[in-house]
Amino acid sequence: MAWDPIVGREATDFLASVPEPSREPLRESALSILGKGVAPTGNANTDTGLVVGYVQSGKTMSFEMVVALARDNGFPIVIVVAGIANPLLDQSTGRLRRDLQLDQPGRARRWMQLENPTDDDATAQAIRDVLDDWRDTSTPDGFRRTILITVLKHHKRLENMAALFAGIALDDIPVLIIDDEADQASLNNETSQGTESTTYQRLLALRQTMPHHTYLQYTATPQAPLLVSIIDSLSPNFVQVLQPGTEYVGGQEFFGGNAQAVRVIPTNEVPTNSNPLSEPPDTLIQALLVFMVGVAAGLHLGGNSGNRSMLVHPSQRTGQHQEFYNWVRDMFEEWKRILALSESDPDRQELIEDLRTAHDDLAATVPDLPTFDVLLPIFRLAFRNTRLLEVNARVGQTPQVDWRSSYGWILVGGQAMDRGFTVEGLTVTYMPRGIGVGNADTVQQRARFFGYKRSYFGYCRVYLEQGTLDAFEAYVEHEEDIRSQLQAFEASGQPLNRWKRAFLLDTSLRPCRNSVLEFDYIRGHFSDDWVSPRVVWASPTVASDNRLVVNDFVSRQQFVEDQGNAARTGIQRHHVATGVPLADVLELLVALRITGTRDSQRNTGMLLQLTKALEAVEAGDPPETCSVYLMSPGAQRQRGVDGNGEIAQLFQGEAPVSPRDQRGTIYPGDRAIRDSDNVTIQIHRLDLTRDNGVIANDVPVVAVWVPARMEKDWIAQEPQVAD
Repeated sequence: MAWDPIVGREATDFLASVPEPSREPLRESALSILGKGVAPTGNANTDTGLVVGYVQSGKTMSFEMVVALARDNGFPIVIVVAGIANPLLDQSTGRLRRDLQLDQPGRARRWMQLENPTDDDATAQAIRDVLDDWRDTSTPDGFRRTILITVLKHHKRLENMAALFAGIALDDIPVLIIDDEADQASLNNETSQGTESTTYQRLLALRQTMPHHTYLQYTATPQAPLLVSIIDSLSPNFVQVLQPGTEYVGGQEFFGGNAQAVRVIPTNEVPTNSNPLSEPPDTLIQALLVFMVGVAAGLHLGGNSGNRSMLVHPSQRTGQHQEFYNWVRDMFEEWKRILALSESDPDRQELIEDLRTAHDDLAATVPDLPTFDVLLPIFRLAFRNTRLLEVNARVGQTPQVDWRSSYGWILVGGQAMDRGFTVEGLTVTYMPRGIGVGNADTVQQRARFFGYKRSYFGYCRVYLEQGTLDAFEAYVEHEEDIRSQLQAFEASGQPLNRWKRAFLLDTSLRPCRNSVLEFDYIRGHFSDDWVSPRVVWASPTVASDNRLVVNDFVSRQQFVEDQGNAARTGIQRHHVATGVPLADVLELLVALRITGTRDSQRNTGMLLQLTKALEAVEAGDPPETCSVYLMSPGAQRQRGVDGNGEIAQLFQGEAPVSPRDQRGTIYPGDRAIRDSDNVTIQIHRLDLTRDNGVIANDVPVVAVWVPARMEKDWIAQEPQVAD
């Protein structure tokens, strides 16, 4: 932390409204987040931080606590850039006003809240007066108000704010800016074209009016902010990884091997251009029935309080939203009519049996589910207390959900219910859409079904087409890998621009949209592969450093002569150490300096795979071990390099080469010198030649064989030079 914030009256009042088990973790993480940025006193400075949480895990509560702390610690201005759509802006503004008690009668005026302020004289003068109160040391603390601004992430709204603050002196005013869903729209979407997108330009212009500020990027999908150029103004310098509370249910619970809540939508029920649907698919009907059993159970157990919701997310096209909405509405009206029929009516009996089947489905995961006979009289009430709403802008402005007006809700929509949109009491999700271009961050942001729902997780069902299900399952491993890396780096105290941009990611997914990336990345996985550098000569200093690292490692191993054909030459005879802990080998590999860009990316990916193999060893299992070979310790190998220090061929070939039926009988070649199932390390000591002359002696080169059982897909970005 750069400085130590205090917990004052505003943060204390906010914490009082937070459930007791969550208070201390929330307090500590918020203090850390604010304290890593610029201090409110001292010389003007700016900093950018990244705050990473899970989807629907409490990021809003985190930044609300940071906002409260900002007031307690002398920040006169706090700005929340609150999403790209008006529903998200309204949602964030409403929560801030409620949770900070801005409208509570009798409460002192400690805040001045502005929404989408414009560059007008009245607003500018009001802000100047508030800032003068802060500058005046005789002003009682109770009369110092903090300006709290919520603004839409739209270029015109941001332009208005930049113009407003350009006319106000802010040199001595510390400002906190919070960018909610920071990986969306904020970043330069035209980086790959060498130009700047409009929203990005306006955000930079706004920041330039504020010489003393911290810019906090909040997101559950940090891929894009992490992969932008480290010299970009929006590239984060520090990171904080948020830990959810025990009641949180996320990717690991839904997709981490326990599929109790997941149902697959068959291919023939997924609407596409080549497969238009003429009637509601069976899985949609099943999902609605399961949801309504849950609504009936909720009304019976909890009375008419809280909410139960279902989300139908068919595609991004509003025409398809209308089609699904009409299907759901027609089914609902028909079911309400049928439930009013006599008990002997065949249609009613058929519907009752369908509901009974849905009840059996829920009973498998809800131990205390009321019996079907108890719920049967409640179904008509459940249907009358469930509202349907199409959430998009097809016929105008996107409608708001008045959660207090009804217990049950079925929302049909697309992008308007993606990123940042909170669905109260969501239990059933029906999503027959594919992964599109496969951007990992976009796919994950559709997981509105994550959240604090441990107490009713048994009621949750997610209906997905197979490709989307596969993508979510792959994302779980990726998400946990990137979070664990960021947590480790956070603990190191180093600036984030020194973190190697590399993480596990299934080949079916891309990390983010390519348009925001200046530096390319490579994909790879090693399976029964040798990994060795092409650039083996960079400078005498690099060679000397690597020689010291290798000599130290070799001195700690017990080598014996490797057995082989007696006719082998000295070049073909090696020493081997077996049972070397993989953890020790990783220390060697991490310490080696790899200079080639491509080599560095491949080396980072290989280290990721080995690290994950080490982490996968469970308690009680034998540790991962390696075989280490000293290649040709009794003879000196020579290899030629070109002007870039690249080696043409590291590995010695087979002997003899001919006749063909005798090939490799004396020596199988370097590539065959390895363990059959464990990681193998070959340490080569080379004299390097160029133009028929030796340019360097005893240059160590390390090659690594990765077995198939350790295969993992990964991406690694071109290394960037940190200042």
